[in-house]
Amino acid sequence: MDQPIGVIDSGVGGLTVASELMRQLPKEELIYLGDTLRCPYGPRTCKEVIQFTWEMVDFMLSKRVKMLVVACNTATAFTLEQLRQELPIPVIGVIKPGARAAIKMSQNLHIGVIGTEGTINSKAYPNALKDINSNIHVNDLACTSFVPMVEAGVLEGPEAFKIVSDTLTPMKEQNHIDTLILGCTHYPLIRPIIQQVMGDKVTLISSGEETALQVSTILGYQKKLFNGDRAPMHQFYTTGCVEVFEEIANKWFERPVARIENISLGVGTRK
Repeated sequence: MDQPIGVIDSGVGGLTVASELMRQLPKEELIYLGDTLRCPYGPRTCKEVIQFTWEMVDFMLSKRVKMLVVACNTATAFTLEQLRQELPIPVIGVIKPGARAAIKMSQNLHIGVIGTEGTINSKAYPNALKDINSNIHVNDLACTSFVPMVEAGVLEGPEAFKIVSDTLTPMKEQNHIDTLILGCTHYPLIRPIIQQVMGDKVTLISSGEETALQVSTILGYQKKLFNGDRAPMHQFYTTGCVEVFEEIANKWFERPVARIENISLGVGTRK
């Protein structure tokens, strides 16, 4: 089926999911939209997150996407069920795939979760984990400084290490944790530092791989995978600075991103 897959995020973090989709589904075309102008979503109200997410969704519907991936954990927590009820296309979030991946890896069922305020306060991850296994022990922590740091392009170096180390001190003190969910798609962009701070005995889980697997499974079942022969032309959109987006995208993909455009959202707002 020759229609693109839409990926929406509050900023650049969803590129970690997009890259995994490209790896697992190399013939599929992606349209990516990062709302970098209004990032982060974590501190925002539920009403704001829902409003902003629907504005991104309306843009994706105008592009006739065949599936929507909500790469933002905060948006997933607040809007996923509503989107699934109201949209005529499949909608995938990142929380349940991340929870499943963590349970597969954990040896002692002690799992940590780090995320934005919105994601952590929603208790979406503990609920998802305990829905799968009620014996799971969960410790969660809001990391308010990580997303602004990543969006500013600070992905390594002494400043980034200090911010991550100071923020993760309460999680490090939970020395029984063997698995840590990176409950925000921005966090894999600073994964090496998080791993260094947490130590090699803690397995880090990001939801990108499991999410891409779920996308592949659903599109295959619905016979919507592209079966032809092509080199896909991906499209990237941002509501903020194209240059900063491009710098982070090129670094993450390890190659130049062909097409990035700036767009405005909020014109056709929903009630």
